[in-house]
Amino acid sequence: MRFLGNKQLASAVGLVLGLLCAVKAAKVNKHKPWIETTYHGIVTENDDKVLLDPPLIALDKDAPLRYAESFEVTLTKEGEICGFRIHGQNVPFEAVVLDKSTGEGVIRAKDKLDCELQKEHTFTIQAYDCGEGPDGANMKKSHKATVHIQVNDINEYSPVFKEKTYKATVLEGKKYDSILKVEAVDADCSFQFSQICNYEIVTPDVPFTIDKDGFIKNTEKLSYGKEHMYKLTVTAYDCGKNRASEDVLVKISVKPTCKPSWQGFNKRIEYEPGTGSLALFPSMHLETCDEPVSSIRASVELETNHIGKGCDRDTYSEKSLHKLCGATSGTVELLPAPSSSANWTIGLPTDNGHDSDQVFEFNGTQAIKVPNGVVSTNLKEPFTISVWMRHGPGAHEKETILCNSDKTDMNRHHYSLYVHNCRLIFLLRQDPSEAETYKPAEFHWKLDQVCDKEWHHYVLNVEFPTASLFVDGTTFEPFLVTEDYPLHATKIETQLTIGACWQGGNARMAQFFRGNLAGLIIRSGKLENKKVIDCLYTCKEGLDVQLPEEVASSVKVEFNPNQSSLTVEGEDIDAFDKVMQHISYLNSRQFPTPGIRHLRVATTVKCFNEDACVSVPDAEGYVMVLQPEEPKISLSGIDHFARSAAEFESQEGVTLFPELRIVSTITREVEADTEPEAADGADDDPTVQETVVSEEIMHNLDFCEVSVMGEELDGEHESLEMDPSQLQQRALEMSSSNLGLIITGVNTMANYEQVLHLIRYKNWHTEALFDRKFKLVCSELNGRYISNDFKVEVNVIHTAVPVEHANNAMVQPSFINPVHHASVDLSGHNLVNAHQASVVPSAATVVIVVCVSFLVFMIVLGVFRIRAAHQRTMRDQENGKENEMDWDDSALTITVNPMETYEDQHSSEEEEEEEEESEDGEEEDDITSAESDTSEDEEGGEPEDKQGASRQQQLEWDDSTLTY
Repeated sequence: MRFLGNKQLASAVGLVLGLLCAVKAAKVNKHKPWIETTYHGIVTENDDKVLLDPPLIALDKDAPLRYAESFEVTLTKEGEICGFRIHGQNVPFEAVVLDKSTGEGVIRAKDKLDCELQKEHTFTIQAYDCGEGPDGANMKKSHKATVHIQVNDINEYSPVFKEKTYKATVLEGKKYDSILKVEAVDADCSFQFSQICNYEIVTPDVPFTIDKDGFIKNTEKLSYGKEHMYKLTVTAYDCGKNRASEDVLVKISVKPTCKPSWQGFNKRIEYEPGTGSLALFPSMHLETCDEPVSSIRASVELETNHIGKGCDRDTYSEKSLHKLCGATSGTVELLPAPSSSANWTIGLPTDNGHDSDQVFEFNGTQAIKVPNGVVSTNLKEPFTISVWMRHGPGAHEKETILCNSDKTDMNRHHYSLYVHNCRLIFLLRQDPSEAETYKPAEFHWKLDQVCDKEWHHYVLNVEFPTASLFVDGTTFEPFLVTEDYPLHATKIETQLTIGACWQGGNARMAQFFRGNLAGLIIRSGKLENKKVIDCLYTCKEGLDVQLPEEVASSVKVEFNPNQSSLTVEGEDIDAFDKVMQHISYLNSRQFPTPGIRHLRVATTVKCFNEDACVSVPDAEGYVMVLQPEEPKISLSGIDHFARSAAEFESQEGVTLFPELRIVSTITREVEADTEPEAADGADDDPTVQETVVSEEIMHNLDFCEVSVMGEELDGEHESLEMDPSQLQQRALEMSSSNLGLIITGVNTMANYEQVLHLIRYKNWHTEALFDRKFKLVCSELNGRYISNDFKVEVNVIHTAVPVEHANNAMVQPSFINPVHHASVDLSGHNLVNAHQASVVPSAATVVIVVCVSFLVFMIVLGVFRIRAAHQRTMRDQENGKENEMDWDDSALTITVNPMETYEDQHSSEEEEEEEEESEDGEEEDDITSAESDTSEDEEGGEPEDKQGASRQQQLEWDDSTLTY
């Protein structure tokens, strides 16, 4: 500046003075800051900086430089922007001044923003300057401007389907434009990220497609036979290409073309015996394909023709069944099960496939003769013929079921029941003593049942001159009755035959029957009433229904007589379905016949025009009756005992089965109970432990037979007897022969047990009788379940009468102690032990008693004295004594020589000692008396001294061989 001139210096001084004056003048804050009236901003969720349009800048006229009205140089803060203030409640933003001199600022978020909670924010903002002086006095504020801030979204959420699973049903053979719609949503707030832009089927190779809106349709016609149900996996994408967090499952069921039918019908229904009634169609309903229906009729048929004689019935003997149904007297069974007392059916072919239901087969070549005396029918009195028959279309010849004809010389038929050209004909010729006038002789019934190859029950009530026929419980009148003269009086006996007719003049059979017969019965003196006939025919199995109260009045149900079929009629489908769901199967037998019973439901549906507008196919299935638990009938009691001869010869005789017990048990497998610890690990063990449990049950018996083992009964001096009144009280019958005794009739096991306790065996000549053996067998259901063979052996104890003989006084060897047994009465002595040997009668008994009495003595003698004896000396002594001994069997006095070979005797004595110990419990009384006498003598009486002296004289011992 040293080079400046005066003029330049004067200018600089003037400028400084001017600036100082200007600063002094600027200290006054005359103007407010100025900002825009409206701002628009954008902020992203993951950012805090707001982009404003226009930028946030506050202007102040007090400010220097280009923002002032005139260029002035100032050193004060007037005109600077000190800050921005935001107005509003809970505004998540703040305004910050970046440059006070320029008034530039920014708005930023205080915390992280969430577009999904609030997409836009609006508030006001105001700028203020720094005021005057150091303390900021006279601060000026701008006007309030409105700020609108929009929160921009980020794609943070994935699509989510509204449903967890989608289901739809389509008909086969149809192509759909849309089957169903799946829909997913996205929680993002923006349109771009919250919109679902695409759906996709993930499952490959399926005949379906899906569009961008989620509509699924099939690309080809579907077939129910090919696939019942399709399972698809579907996913979704939003417009930000985010995939759904979880895919969704879509199930599309293919429904067959609607065909009217029964739905929910199980073809196999298992029936467990003893469980009562079982619902056959618990879930069944009728599908009519929305056709307007006016009436419905359904027929339910249970096919049981192959079971027994048309259905499941008790398989007792026909005579027993008649008694159970009320026909208590006069019945004679002509086709009984073969037995010792009814053997005329032996050799006749039987049907063994129906659990002891006795069915006989006649093939056109077989016939049987009924023995004389089995039937004594007086044709003047009422009588009944009852039979089960199965017969098919045959030849045109007569086929005889039952015939009573001349036994010799002539071929006259006195009465006969036969089949001819599907007609059932009964011939009844008048008694020769009657006046020779025409009277009814042949009664004809034309019946379809005769030739339909099915079982039918025929009951013919004859009360001359009328005859009435019942077939399966239904009455039929004869369509033709022919008359004839009576037979001429002769002395020719008659022959009753079954399956053909005996031609006495030709001595051969004729008019053979072809078919099956069972239960042929003649009852004399009485006619079967309708109640008995219905009882004989009624099945033990059939259909049943319990009508719900709410539908009982709107649906009609009818049964056939044996309840093997029923019809249901109604108008309302829902009520009709309820009735069908309550139809059940019932088998009341304790042991039903196992096997299949076919079911068929035939349905007719009518519409309002009274036409059968809907065709419903038959529904077919079957009931499987499971095998019942088979009972095991056990007979037990005393199987070996002895009685005195006097008891056998007494008026009462000997009771054979005094303590008989009849018990029936079944065995079944049950899962074994396990401890909790074991139960926890049961899942790891693939095998299931089962245990067999025996359970006692009660049921009836229908037959017990007592048969003689060995020789047949001799009626002149022995018999099996019991009180007939005891049988009558229990409605049982008894027949006897030289082979044994048979009790028949259906009754409880307890009653049979009581009756069998009363059976007595009597024998009037027991001198040569030592024992008798009998066998008892009982059965249930005509031999379907048979007991064990219970065998009883009865011994006769004969009383020994002592007789004095002269040679009893003969001197015995000194080492023998003679024993004389008095008469012992053992009447009533019962040897219950099952392993005990038979009681030996008469002399043998006394011999055994004496031998056993001396056995202990022999053992003692062998141990203490014979042990050191020389064998040669012993043999000499033995030979000498054999010459001295004189046996008298008649006096029953026995002398025993103990001096035998030491080795043989010692081993035999040890074996006898062991046997004696095992039998000692039963024969203690007999043995003790002998032993006590011997021991007393050995202890030191006078007889012992004499016997000792005698033995000392006869025996010489060789002490050289003794070792001590």
